[in-house]
Amino acid sequence: MNDKDTSTDDVLSGVGPRLRRIRKEREVTLAALSRATGISVSTLSRLESGLRKPSLELLLPIARAHQVPLDELVGAPPVGDPRVRAEPITRHGRTHWPLTRQPGGLQAFKVLEPRRKEEPEPRTHEGYEWLYVLSGRLRLVLGEHDVVLTAGEAAEFDTRVPHWFGSTGEGPVEFLSLFGPQGERMHVRARPAGAERSG
Repeated sequence: MNDKDTSTDDVLSGVGPRLRRIRKEREVTLAALSRATGISVSTLSRLESGLRKPSLELLLPIARAHQVPLDELVGAPPVGDPRVRAEPITRHGRTHWPLTRQPGGLQAFKVLEPRRKEEPEPRTHEGYEWLYVLSGRLRLVLGEHDVVLTAGEAAEFDTRVPHWFGSTGEGPVEFLSLFGPQGERMHVRARPAGAERSG
């Protein structure tokens, strides 16, 4: 067996444990994943235990169900600028993937929080934050407001206003966070047609 075969075997042998870890992080059962993908529970179980060889036919629907790129399932080596694929940081049960590495200005993160019910503890600090929900439900307490954001919804606020955000307790939530530590804001360069005339 040559080095290329050995490398491929190493990658494939890591797929099962990676599938199980991603599913557990999202608190999804094998039965629920089976319903979402159309793949039988027994096949999914054999994939995770390494008894079934992974294939594109099986991995593509799993990647779609988890809303992750295929290379995250197979552990493919990073392509292009490695700074975009920084190591995740876990704090208080919440996992952050840094999407920017510059020392100043806007900081971007992809965040995954498991299902958990917490009592909000609003806090204040310098800065400005923008949130965009990728999946799940995100509770945001901002001043006197208490709202729930769902997939596709966004919120922005001055972090000097007392605020807290996290899972509603109904399931995991995945979202993007843009934070300007000195109050930096995003600059919107394009607006929908008629936006200037509305109101």
